[in-house]
Amino acid sequence: SGQTADTIEAMREAKRRGAKTLAITNVVGSTVSIEADAVLHTRAGVEIAVASTKAYITQLMALYMIALELGRINGVLSEDKYSYYLGELEGMSEKSKLMLNTKEQMQKLASERFMEKSVFYIGRGVDNALAMEASLKLQEFSYIHSEAYASGELKHGTIALIEDDTLVVALATQKSLIEKTASNIQEVKARGAYVVAVCPEGDALVEKVADSTVEIPRCEDLFAPILAVIPMQLFAYYVSLAKGYDVGKPRNLAKTVTVE
Repeated sequence: SGQTADTIEAMREAKRRGAKTLAITNVVGSTVSIEADAVLHTRAGVEIAVASTKAYITQLMALYMIALELGRINGVLSEDKYSYYLGELEGMSEKSKLMLNTKEQMQKLASERFMEKSVFYIGRGVDNALAMEASLKLQEFSYIHSEAYASGELKHGTIALIEDDTLVVALATQKSLIEKTASNIQEVKARGAYVVAVCPEGDALVEKVADSTVEIPRCEDLFAPILAVIPMQLFAYYVSLAKGYDVGKPRNLAKTVTVE
């Protein structure tokens, strides 16, 4: 929103201490966009629903773009590598449209699992961050208890929460971590979990160990969360509809948090 009290105060404190500030926001004319030294408007269009979806994706894209540019300027990325990553980012638009084709699959899954008491999301590396966003959306939309865990920490206690037919969503978008994530899937399945895995298309290892899979187009691992979050948003959306809730106005939530 660009109007959240804590965010505004944190920015003002940074400015008081001499920092340069850049606001990344979807709302033109918001307080952070006016008070920041520079502003990057993501221009995703008006986000009417309280729970953010497209604004989240465009902010993620903006952060990737800033990281690439800093890498180029600082000499961390060669011009060839920079051009490659930029091309991959530009290709996310068409690949994102393909992800909307998962809506029927997510609707079916939601119709089967909307009465869940608890849902757990697991992932490694950037998939852990993706798991947290996916879990948050399910909480906001459906009021189902949902948590995200780093897959590598399962054996340190959280695996004790898995019971027979517990729904576990495994985010497995990182090709270098597929084998470890597949092992985690086997571990929770051995405790009775029903596992839905989000993975690159045609990944035989994940398809072999999961109960069902949601495939994303092959892309650079770093940018895979841009695609993988879309079916997770759709799943939360359809669960909310199946429960008869108002998707646009989740209970107890406001678009802008104006108190600290």
